[in-house]
Amino acid sequence: MGSQATDTIGQTLRQQGLRVTPQRYAVYANLLQRSDHPTVEQILTDLNRDLPISSQATVYSSLQALRQVGLVREVLLEEGISRYDANVDPHHHFRCRQCGCIKDIAWDALPALDLSQVPTDLSLESYEITIHGLCQVCQD
Repeated sequence: MGSQATDTIGQTLRQQGLRVTPQRYAVYANLLQRSDHPTVEQILTDLNRDLPISSQATVYSSLQALRQVGLVREVLLEEGISRYDANVDPHHHFRCRQCGCIKDIAWDALPALDLSQVPTDLSLESYEITIHGLCQVCQD
């Protein structure tokens, strides 16, 4: 990663009111390079591959701090497994039922839902759609 990207990540963390720690920096930089919506364990494995500096608790607390300021979102695409995404723009997801890969689907690729039939006693905040099927690799 070049020094300009390094400066940008640190600046982004500071702008959101976060202290720039090596672990928080590493977690955010790792997520920015990925599109696979990794779990805490996958991020930890990635970070510790070259230089073992992080624990699961440190990765988790870094992710929660990033999530609280809106730089990362937690994605629940399967029961009991939290995944993380640095793409915080509205979008939908596709999950392959065979290999488990996850792909982003642009928000405007699907028509907006008509929420007028939702009971009025519910206060709606947001929605996203998860589509399940077979990816191109698993279809072959």
